[in-house]
Amino acid sequence: MSAEPSPPRTDRVVVESYPTYEGAQRAVDFLADSGFPVERTAIIGSDLRMVETVLGRLTRGRAALAGAGSGAWFGLLVGLLLSLFAAGSHTALVLLLSGIAYGAVFGAVFGFIGHALTGGHRDFTSRSQIVAGRYDVVADAQVAGEAGSAVAELRSRESPEGHRGPGTTPSS
Repeated sequence: MSAEPSPPRTDRVVVESYPTYEGAQRAVDFLADSGFPVERTAIIGSDLRMVETVLGRLTRGRAALAGAGSGAWFGLLVGLLLSLFAAGSHTALVLLLSGIAYGAVFGAVFGFIGHALTGGHRDFTSRSQIVAGRYDVVADAQVAGEAGSAVAELRSRESPEGHRGPGTTPSS
């Protein structure tokens, strides 16, 4: 019998909307500090988009260097596992260093060949992330009023910048 994840709750009310995750997180943290049952809240990101930040060119040399680094880590792992069965500390050290060296060499070769086989496609490195356009703090319908009052108190303590009330849009 496999445990299936529970379906998302639909009886939650938007308490406040924020343009950044940090703002929504700050609101939930304030609720927790106020003794509110935060297990009855959630932060929901809406208007999701994928942002890929280009970090630089990827040359065959950089691909080989990245492969060498990855291979060295793998070689260290293999060397550590083999050194568990080594007779002496000198043998263990030789196994570790050999694992790192062989891993780096094979990693560099595979990194170079792998990049060369792409034929010039995707000659850059990048980092991808999913970003939401809005973060809603929601609460169960039974406690939404209490959560709204607490968040209103937080709003009165802070400047009005950095958040929007429920149902508002960025242009309002």
